[in-house]
Amino acid sequence: MSLSVNEVKILGNVGEAPQIRSFENGGRVANFSVATSRRWKNRNTGEVTERTEWHRINVTADHLVKVAEDFLRKGSKVFLSGRLETRKWQDQSGQDRYSTEVVLAPYEGVLISLDRREGSAAPGGSNGSDTPPPSRDPDDEIPF
Repeated sequence: MSLSVNEVKILGNVGEAPQIRSFENGGRVANFSVATSRRWKNRNTGEVTERTEWHRINVTADHLVKVAEDFLRKGSKVFLSGRLETRKWQDQSGQDRYSTEVVLAPYEGVLISLDRREGSAAPGGSNGSDTPPPSRDPDDEIPF
């Protein structure tokens, strides 16, 4: 057996508010898209070019669906980590289609909202307090 890794990390902006769906068995899923952009300068013309990629995100981990529902909105800055998965399906005319998504499954996914919201702390974000952290006295660590 050979070792392989399927992990995707994305830092970008949410395109639309997540769509939350519930199933009869009580499970839920969140679907949304995230945009990532890169810029570069053309060496010959000096023109700055930007390219944006859109990534489909499928969240199946219950606790991460809750994070998406409570904290993500259109334009939210988000960091996520999951696995890349391609699904095959058929359209209405019977043609095979493929969709590639980043899947955040239980025990495999990370989803952190990086936006600071008034009066609340998003997972992984600021605690909303303006007080500085307590200072450390380096002399406290001397063993004598």
